[in-house]
Amino acid sequence: MPRSHYTGLAGQSYDQPAQAGVLLVNLGTPDAPTAPALRRYLGEFLADPRVIEYPRWLWRLILHGVILRIRPARSARAYAHIWTAEGSPLRVGSEKLATALQTELRRHPSGPVRVALAMRYGAPSVRASIEQMQREGVRRLLVLPLYPQYSGTSTGSVIDAVAATFKQLRWPPELRIVNDYHDDPGHIEALASSIERWWAARGRGEKLLLSFHGIPQRYVDAGDPYFRQCQVTARKLQARLGLDDEQLMVSFQSRVGREPWLQPYTDATVRQLAADGVKQLDVACPGFAVDCLETLEEIAMQNRDFFIAAGGETLRYIPALNHGEEQLASLAALILRHTQGWPEFARHPASVG
Repeated sequence: MPRSHYTGLAGQSYDQPAQAGVLLVNLGTPDAPTAPALRRYLGEFLADPRVIEYPRWLWRLILHGVILRIRPARSARAYAHIWTAEGSPLRVGSEKLATALQTELRRHPSGPVRVALAMRYGAPSVRASIEQMQREGVRRLLVLPLYPQYSGTSTGSVIDAVAATFKQLRWPPELRIVNDYHDDPGHIEALASSIERWWAARGRGEKLLLSFHGIPQRYVDAGDPYFRQCQVTARKLQARLGLDDEQLMVSFQSRVGREPWLQPYTDATVRQLAADGVKQLDVACPGFAVDCLETLEEIAMQNRDFFIAAGGETLRYIPALNHGEEQLASLAALILRHTQGWPEFARHPASVG
């Protein structure tokens, strides 16, 4: 018999009662803060054509000939600064969010709902998570990338991974995908409430800097909506917090390579603010659902040092929403809206709280 190209269900799992599934997808993380683990992780991440839009033959030469020989050791040292006894903060925080959201959703839907987590790069993979959910009886699947603002480099890549998985399934589940939630009122309220709660406990700095992850400017020039969506998030958050243009600023972090990325750059901005006389700066990162290397090491450590070296006194990082009550409420409401019409959610309104 010819070998099948499609993956079927194991045993009699298709006889299980149908249920809905919510798959949270985050970027991913290495297995350990070591050069070999970073080489594996970066090899998968940087090989994605959604992330690096260079001719494949040229990029393979650069990636394997230069980058994967140098960057893993440097990245391993950065990860070592934030690694915890539980493991990678992004992995641990994402798992806690999935678990807490599962509990939150059990308070609302009328039928069984399964919440699972996948990483776009590393483990658990999108394919492994979807196949496991299917074995457990998930027949309707909502994919929620944990990227509030859409970019082809992030959400677009998740969609690619989901599509590649579905092409291999003999009986794919019904599918819906949350494209973005950058201007969702519940999300804006969650961000604002979290910042206000943090200020109430610690006082407020002279300025609030919103630092988003950067992407190459040419991606935006080619039609990526990411820059505009970041600006919309920032303006809505500014209005909700009641801040003026002198009190709130926007910048973009994590650039690599020599080509222009979205500006202004975060590292240059914190240096300039310190040089201008700002002594206490608060920084939040509304593009990150869960704290990770880019927030805990790049912002709270590297950019803090840049700020102090340039004459500032204190740079304070305001944590991501993580698995706090604000994020749980906003994501639960978002999920209920995107699953309207599914039997598991049929008895409940499209909003929570």
